[in-house]
Amino acid sequence: MRVTGADWTRLGDAAERVAHFTGRGNEAYMRMTAGHCIALEIRPSTDSALEYFCTLYDRRPQICRDLARGSPECEGERAGKSPQTA
Repeated sequence: MRVTGADWTRLGDAAERVAHFTGRGNEAYMRMTAGHCIALEIRPSTDSALEYFCTLYDRRPQICRDLARGSPECEGERAGKSPQTA
């Protein structure tokens, strides 16, 4: 996900840990790990289903604020950014 200047400021002391500059001007994006945003924590629930938690929810980038979790728009963004598997 793209990180704007306002997002970087909102991320505060976590910004350098969770986001990176691309080297093309001032473009910054959230870091990815295992095919998802580094701020996303995935853990099993009591019924063995997976639960997803944003560890930076109160400081998350604007794009994450604009897209409702699990909405078609959110799923589209995730699908468009996720690595393709064969």
